[in-house]
Amino acid sequence: MKRGKVVVVTGASGGVGRATARAFAERGARVALLARGREGLAAAADDVQQAGGEALVVSVDMADSKAVDDAAQKVVDAFGHIDVWVNNAFSGVFARFTEITPDEFRRVTEVTYLGYVFGTRAALHHMLPRDRGTVVQVGSALAYRGIPLQSAYCGAKHAIQGFNESLRCELLHTGSGVRTTMVQLPGVNTPQFDWVLNRMPGRARPVAPVYQPEVAARAIVHAAFHARRREYWVGGSTVATLIANAVAPGALDRYLARTNVEAQQEEGEHGGPGNLWVPADGPHGRDFGAHGRFDEEAVSSSPQDWVSRNRARMGIGLVAAAAGGLGIAVTSGLRRRS
Repeated sequence: MKRGKVVVVTGASGGVGRATARAFAERGARVALLARGREGLAAAADDVQQAGGEALVVSVDMADSKAVDDAAQKVVDAFGHIDVWVNNAFSGVFARFTEITPDEFRRVTEVTYLGYVFGTRAALHHMLPRDRGTVVQVGSALAYRGIPLQSAYCGAKHAIQGFNESLRCELLHTGSGVRTTMVQLPGVNTPQFDWVLNRMPGRARPVAPVYQPEVAARAIVHAAFHARRREYWVGGSTVATLIANAVAPGALDRYLARTNVEAQQEEGEHGGPGNLWVPADGPHGRDFGAHGRFDEEAVSSSPQDWVSRNRARMGIGLVAAAAGGLGIAVTSGLRRRS
């Protein structure tokens, strides 16, 4: 019997990573789950197995390059190779830039940006000799557009964008069979808003509209198997933000300054000290799952995501419609002449 693809998902213990691991498992994949925590990883492994996949748990801090290399080798030792590597792990601080310490800013950068760099290097070490494989960088609208209160995270996502573009050009130059692509996400209903270090007066929340993590997971799985596209945009809010930033970035600065400080918080107690240094689902923690506390408002589908994934089909449809309209116009004109 043919065995499924070998997929590595970082940040797999919760949120988008957790939903993505399950989505790959539903396609029969052998999924390596990388994260720091214990409870979340164990539960994620159960999810993968229940969905029909095979799970391998590897506890690793993505900011440790040697540990990431060792984790990749464990995957190869267990499964033989790596077909898909999904970089998703991150950390963050919700605070004004002047309220973030240098050590905190460095830690966010090391996990969120360098974690992607180290993960990509580890993946390429095993993919390039085989001349096949795909690296998916899970990004955000914030890879293009910075917003208040998330300077460390936005800086890291911008860095990932530039790094990935450079790498993609190098792979194209050499004619490599290895692909890299990026998936830009909107606000997602994940536990991160109770995990991140928060110095705002209110409780952290995503900017509306909020999407369920399964929407992101479907896009990531699609990108992994259609990696010739340089990137995918998920959610109408992502499209609107990126277009507005390209057309009128100064006006968008002022709009976000007026609205996004309040839009990223709500009434309620903070979730605790955050998971910047210690995983929330460590030895004394618990499994948080894929979903956050925003189920009542989060949407489970995105028409824009369907359009993005079916761009070629949409193009054919538009051409056919245009041709049909032209045919009607020509026929009408001939009738008027006769």
